[in-house]
Amino acid sequence: MPDKKTREAVARDKRQGKSASTQAGEFVREEIGHVREGKHGARSTEQAIAIGLSKARRAGIKVPKKKVSRKSASSNKSTSHRKRATAKRTATKGATSKRAKASLKALQREGTRSASRKSLSAHAKRAASKRSAASRSAAAKKAVRTKGAKGRSVAAKKATKTRAKRAG
Repeated sequence: MPDKKTREAVARDKRQGKSASTQAGEFVREEIGHVREGKHGARSTEQAIAIGLSKARRAGIKVPKKKVSRKSASSNKSTSHRKRATAKRTATKGATSKRAKASLKALQREGTRSASRKSLSAHAKRAASKRSAASRSAAAKKAVRTKGAKGRSVAAKKATKTRAKRAG
């Protein structure tokens, strides 16, 4: 179950009309925190993020699914059917305590390096490099539109400090 602090942050984001992915980001942040403090580990940064997104979905946030790969239509159909059946079963019964305990034990055996600043930075760079320049540019333009005058001012000051640190 998510921490009280996370639930409050998500509720605040929802009240402010922020997107589902922003709301889900709170769950991801919490999960990264869990890995860092050693509550459990993760095999990769991607796994830590996936756990956070999964928690967000269970909390009712409509996070978009990962884009479907270009597999055959019949393969996609059987996969979606299997997922629906699993979702239906777990919605009524939930995971067995044995399975839940086994999952947690497996995560506890994993390392915590996947939540380091270095790993998260590398993951973000990899994810960005997979997007087109147009997509990245559109996201930046939207950020400028939604940030507001005060937000832009704060961001500009932060950028100036960062440039000064890198130059010096």
